Amino acid sequence: MEEEDMEFSKELELDVAVKVVHLVCSLCQRVQSSLISSNSDQVKSKDDDSLVTVADYSVQAVVSWILSEYFGSQNISIVAEEDSHSLSKSDSSGLLEAVVKTVNECFSEASKHGLKCPVSPLKPAQVIQAISHCSSTGGHKGKHWVLDPVDGTLGFVRGNQYAVALALIEEGKVVLGVLGCPNYPVRNGLINHQHPSTSNMSPGIADMWEKGCVMYAERGTGKAWMQPLLQGDVKLDLMKFTRPIRVSSIKDPALATFCEPVERANTSHSFSEGIAHSAGFRRKPLRVYSMVKYAAIARGDAEVYMKFARAGYKEKIWDHAAGVLIVQEAGGVVTDAGGRPLDFSKGIYLEGLDRGIIACSGAVLHDKIVAAVYASWESSVL
Repeated sequence: MEEEDMEFSKELELDVAVKVVHLVCSLCQRVQSSLISSNSDQVKSKDDDSLVTVADYSVQAVVSWILSEYFGSQNISIVAEEDSHSLSKSDSSGLLEAVVKTVNECFSEASKHGLKCPVSPLKPAQVIQAISHCSSTGGHKGKHWVLDPVDGTLGFVRGNQYAVALALIEEGKVVLGVLGCPNYPVRNGLINHQHPSTSNMSPGIADMWEKGCVMYAERGTGKAWMQPLLQGDVKLDLMKFTRPIRVSSIKDPALATFCEPVERANTSHSFSEGIAHSAGFRRKPLRVYSMVKYAAIARGDAEVYMKFARAGYKEKIWDHAAGVLIVQEAGGVVTDAGGRPLDFSKGIYLEGLDRGIIACSGAVLHDKIVAAVYASWESSVL
């Protein structure tokens, strides 16, 4: 492949990635509204007791089909969270039917986003095939798309924050990251609000909630960007509404806000709070579902994200790849708790992770937290 083709290919990869995240964020909004209004039972538990919804499967099918259509189904490698095994079971026929319907409804809007769509509606077998195509395990060689179709599924089913995360890894390095945050309005300071019931929203509040956002970055540019999420039949030239985002300039821990996961199952709140206190933080932690925590740091709504997983838990690359790159290109610092870069080259897990993950708006806060970790670790009961 000639150099000119490779440059064009990179431009196309970013363009398609941003557009497909916009597309599937709209899908997620519709499914979440349906879950909230109807108490739908279209949610299943996986073998590890985590939740999976119509949206998880549908997003994965749509993204898989689009990426394969643009970049070739024979050569493309996609690493994603869901597999089609449980969806193919006889007792999941209702869920599969809902997924197929949702996928085809989503494709009906593809042209509005400037994307290709199937010439005819996909059949169940084709949807399952698209989901199954996301079976790569990544690694240090070649290109691998990494997808978390609905990051923060618990937040999603509760009407709270969640994200669609798509990244591209080349030779073990994250080179593109796109993060769709349908419940994170463009207006700052609304990170911890739940999706309100449409029955009691004033027009102004409803309009605010309709404006989620999509953030993206390319490795090595030193820039990260945010767009308002496209809504309904509204057609916009998104480039006119795209604006750069930058991390907060706050360096004083006493003024800083730190984020951590809501769930206690795979993180230690007490250890994080102890580290924050030792480093000089005075504010209460902001507990947020999903990679929206990375989004908050990238655009300056918070300064720190800490996660210290309990023994035996292994971090997956799809939970971090897109968010890490966006924070870094927005001027932030992301490492493990020992201060080392995260390694996305070892497959689906962040192997060799030192104790936890620390994302900060700058080096001053980052150094204080790493120092506090080293000072506190021996007394930890993680």
